Amino acid sequence: MSVNKIIKRVTTNTIHSMKQNGEKISMLTAYDFSTARALDQAGIDILLVGDSAANVFAGYETTLPITLDHMIYHASAVARGTQRALVLVDLPFGEYQGTPEDAFKSAVRMMKESGAHALKLEGGVEILENIKKIVDAGIPVCGHLGLTPQSINKFGTFGVRAQEEAEAEKLKSDALALQNIGCFAIVLEKIPAILAKEVTESLSIPTIGIGAGNGCDGQVLVVNDMLGFTKDFKPKFLRRYMNMYDGIVEAAAQYAADVKSGNYPNESEQY
Repeated sequence: MSVNKIIKRVTTNTIHSMKQNGEKISMLTAYDFSTARALDQAGIDILLVGDSAANVFAGYETTLPITLDHMIYHASAVARGTQRALVLVDLPFGEYQGTPEDAFKSAVRMMKESGAHALKLEGGVEILENIKKIVDAGIPVCGHLGLTPQSINKFGTFGVRAQEEAEAEKLKSDALALQNIGCFAIVLEKIPAILAKEVTESLSIPTIGIGAGNGCDGQVLVVNDMLGFTKDFKPKFLRRYMNMYDGIVEAAAQYAADVKSGNYPNESEQY
């Protein structure tokens, strides 16, 4: 008699327990079924369907153009590709910065149509009531502080945030406010490592860092960057684990040569 291995889904409770037990949390972005399936098999804890799809998938300069419909499309593909990982999805720009009711409607639509398990929203006290409306409805929310790409036109730069005391203090108070309102985790992007460690130690909920040092409870990277599928993006915090871009170029060039020479398909590759 065969025994099927039961795969236990990572949940917000799992993530909380990982922080309590001192176990680091792994997160990568995913935008499609095939990538999600591979990352899920690799044991990645959280798959973030990031609005960074606007950059690496659609070629936009910022994340602002991507729509709720686009994000639902990507999130549903990722959800279908996972058995273990928690699927976390960005609400895109303009879908939650208005009234709490508007934010709630966007959140409900995302959860109902995508099959995601949780949502990520950028910002602190400015959107606190909107987050509360979503959390009170039973939808898990992950906060996002520091460099918030949806506010890039306000910042005017992708540089390190919260280096000045006033912005650092606001970030710390925002983090506590997000925890108190019911967020299950917070992403800290591109802030000084010392500040990220201080914030992490002050919270009972996990922090996930990107360009925020090793003091966070977990780390996230854009999968295209981590695999070396992007060519020109080279921030200090990025570690490339593959050179996928050059590998694809080499393989595609060999395929083209084989087709033109008549080498592909050979006798064993036809019916």
